[in-house]
This record gives sequence, structure tokens and C-alpha cells, in this order.
Amino acid sequence: MLICGIKVSHDGGVALIEDDRVLFSIEVEKLANSPRHSSLGDLSRVAQLLRAEGVDPDDVDQFVVDGWVGEDGDLEATEPAVLAVNHDGTAKRIRVAPYQDRPADRNPLRRHVSNDHSFAARGGGYASYHHASNHLVGAYTASPAAARGEDAWVLVWDGGIVPRLYEVNAAQRSIVPVAALLPLTGNSFGDFSGQFEPYWRSTDGMTADEIWRYRLSIAGKAMAYAALGSVEESAFGVFADLLNEFPSAAHGNAKLLAEKVANNRDELFPGMSNASLIATFQAYLGSLLVKRLTAVAGPRPKCLVMAGGCALNIKWNTQLRSSGLFEEVWVPPFPNDSGAAIGTAACEMFVRGYSALRWDVYSGPRIAVGDVPAGWDVTSCTEQELASILHREGEPVTVLSGRAEIGPRALGNRSILAPATDPNMKDTLNRAKDRAPYRPVAPICLQDRAAEVFSPGGTDLHMLFEHRLRPGWSERVPAVIHLDGTVRLQTIERTGPSAASRILAAYEQISGIPVLCNTSANHNGCGFFPDVASAAGWGRTRRIWSDGHIYTRASGS
Repeated sequence: MLICGIKVSHDGGVALIEDDRVLFSIEVEKLANSPRHSSLGDLSRVAQLLRAEGVDPDDVDQFVVDGWVGEDGDLEATEPAVLAVNHDGTAKRIRVAPYQDRPADRNPLRRHVSNDHSFAARGGGYASYHHASNHLVGAYTASPAAARGEDAWVLVWDGGIVPRLYEVNAAQRSIVPVAALLPLTGNSFGDFSGQFEPYWRSTDGMTADEIWRYRLSIAGKAMAYAALGSVEESAFGVFADLLNEFPSAAHGNAKLLAEKVANNRDELFPGMSNASLIATFQAYLGSLLVKRLTAVAGPRPKCLVMAGGCALNIKWNTQLRSSGLFEEVWVPPFPNDSGAAIGTAACEMFVRGYSALRWDVYSGPRIAVGDVPAGWDVTSCTEQELASILHREGEPVTVLSGRAEIGPRALGNRSILAPATDPNMKDTLNRAKDRAPYRPVAPICLQDRAAEVFSPGGTDLHMLFEHRLRPGWSERVPAVIHLDGTVRLQTIERTGPSAASRILAAYEQISGIPVLCNTSANHNGCGFFPDVASAAGWGRTRRIWSDGHIYTRASGS
């Protein structure tokens, strides 16, 4: 059976599942250097993307559309939402499932069916599930717990949704809501941080789309900026008192909270910098999550699965993993809306009898070459030869290989790789990418040596937890240390299928160091480079490696 999941709104995309296997997931932002968080655009794009992957839309058994917020903007709606869309340039409206299930609704997988639009010539309409359920089911079915046929807790925390805990029973294939944990929606950290420099800005003259994109970008940057400050645990009680002034959970609470802080700053938080305010608020929210989970999560299941955009916060993930409440805390590489197309297809898969997804993180768009501009020479180059170049010349190289990663993290197939031995490399990469100097550069490390270099080390395939360097390694790989002494580690198997595995293994053989710098290969504010031509036009690295060929900018070009 072929199930096609569709995300129409921001972070739009199309995913295809055959029975229980993800064939591909194409996010719009990873096509043609599109801006981050791009929406699907015209509904005709679904058929275009399927055909580009060799799939006739009429061969798809079921189309499924992500649930969303209607034109009225009601996040609490219980009736299907109405979306304004286009098809072949003609405006139309379609109905989809409400944004989220309600606490009184004991069936998070309520299936909505509509004939408002047909994505195939044969007709047939589409199904739709809650947006929250897409996060829930997509994350669980992709988890090791699902692959083992085990129960799991799933914590869903996304924009407009309070953190909500569910229990998945694998044997019965049932999902039961357990509790809402906090009176704050998932946009709270970004909205709070957005009220302070360097993230506050006037939205006068900005379109609604520009405002939305900017707000979506804040949380990730603020996580890095917080390292410029310090966590003041003595201020947790002040935040608790302020939150108690809000009688109920609401989408705008964090913004109002930040305004109260700004207006009474000298009294409430004397002497604290913006970075410390942001760091302390972030740590406070993480401590609240741990406290509430301690109160409501029983002795089983053993695994906690994280879902929703908040699962990209490595501080919170690390706090939960370090709490000792669970034997395993797992986060998919696509916990935010970049995984919604997969999640909405997974909902349909789940109700049809499959409990676990088979998937590969490298299931995005294929790399292309394109029209490389003049001034670039191309020659054959193996992974081993590229490793020698990295070691010998000490310069960053853009690596574009195979299919792109799904989710927001570059994990070796759309990466800029560089030696981590130069303490100036982080600044070099941040300048090349037009990023603030406080932004971190992640290490990619051979998995079998990760515990030797990092604490705790071990397996962290998707760069979603916090680690620290063990004694003696700070001097050997200084480029990957964040300002607060932490690192955002990605581990990779020595014999893995990706070119990055072979490059890093060869680099270790030459240098003795199992670590390289890894940052995403993209224009600032856009998705990954779709082809070699884009990277060459960008031109911020002298070399580009792509599937056995190296492109080198000629002298003087």
C-alpha cells in the first residue's frame, strides 16, 4: 500500500510510505534554495513531486493531509479547519482535521475524510489527522521502542500546543492521553526570547509570512545565544510567580510574560543580562518538565519519545535524559514540522495495522550537479583522497552526497566538513555562513570512539543532545566547543552507508582524530543546497565534493 503524507502550511512537504517503509520525504525548503520553513504552495506540487520520484499519483492508495489551524486562527477548534489554498493557480478551500485533539477526546487518531480535493486523476479525496497526532505517531513509529514492539511515553510539545504526555501500548496498538504538563505552548521559549535584544525587532512593514518565518527562527538562535549568559537558579521562583498570574494556557502567554519582565526588570531580575534571562528561562522550563514528568509518569513504559518543535531543544532533551526517569529518551531527526508529512502518513499507516516505520535519515531530495559557473575545475576524488585534503590543507569543504537528510540537521550529506583542530575554524565557518559569532559548530565523530572523546558520548546519531569533551580533547578539537563548554554531537558509524562515514574513517586513519566540524551547506536562511551549482555560486568554500568528484575554484576566480 502506498500512503502519501502532505504538509500544506509552513515546512511544507510530501512523504511517501509503502506499507511500513518511508520511500522518501521531500521538504520544499530543500528544493531550489527555497527559504527555510517554505509552505507547499500550489496543491499541484504534490503530483509534481511524486512524478519526479517516479510515482504516478494514481498509484497512491491514500492521500493524507496534515491537520492545521483554520482561517479564523482558532488553535482550540474542535471542528475541521478550513484552509485557503491554490490548485493550478485557482483559489479554493479545503477542510482538514483540527490542529490538536482536546483533553476530553480519548481518541487522538480520529480520522477525518474529505472530498474537497483530489490529488490523483482517479479522484478519491483524502484523509486528515490532528497536527498534534502527526507529531505523536510519526515520532513513536520511527522510534527504537516501536521497532522492538515496546510501549512508550510520547511527549508532544509544539507551537500552539501545551506539552502533552501520551502512552502508546504496542500490543494493543492504542494511544491514551495521560496529562497536560505545563500551561505554556511550544512557542513560549521563542516568543519570550523575541522580546529582548538581539531578537526583538519591529514588524512594521513586514508581511505576515515574513513575521511567521522570523518568529520560527528565533528559538534555535536563542539556544546558542543563551551560552553568553548564565543560569540563575535563584530566579526560578520569580518566573514561577509570574506564570501563576496567568489563569490558563494561551498562545500569547510567553510574550506577555516577557513584557512584564522587561517593564519590571530592575526589580525582578537586577543585573541580569539578556543572555542570562534567556538562559535562565530556558533552564526553568526544562526543570518544570522534569518535575511534572516525575509526578505523572509511572514506572512503565521505559522509553520517552520526544515530538514537536520543542524536541529540537538539546538543553531540555539533555535534562530529561539526565533525570533518570527513563531508561531511554529518544528524539527523531525530524521532530518539528519538517517531519509532519511523514507523521501524517504514519497516522494512516498506524490505523491500518503497522506499528513501526522502517526509515533512513537520508531520504530527502537527490543531489544534482546543475550548471556549475565558470571558474571551477572538476576531477575525480575518492573519500580517502578528500580526507587527505582536509588533513593536509585544513580548509572547509562543502560535501554534497546522495539523498539529503530529512529534518533540519545536516548529518553529512549536505554538510560543510572541516578539521576541528584549528581554534579559529568556528569563526571561519560562521563568517562564511553569515552567522553570529556565538553560534556553535557541531562535531561529527566516529561512534566507536565517541565515549573516548565526549561525555557521555555513546550513540547520538541526530545531533539532539548535549555532551562535553573529556580531559585532553579540548586542546585537540577546540573548534567544536560552544561558549558554555558543551558540544552538540553527531555520531556516525564507521562502516555506515554514507560518504561522510568513509570520509571521517579515512581522516581518522591519517590524523588519529575521529572528529570533524560539521555545519549545514546552505544559503543563510534557506534549505540545503540542491545541487553543486548552488554551492559553487555561493562560493564560500574553495572546494566542493560530490559523489566521487571534487570541484575546485580556479586561482583568481
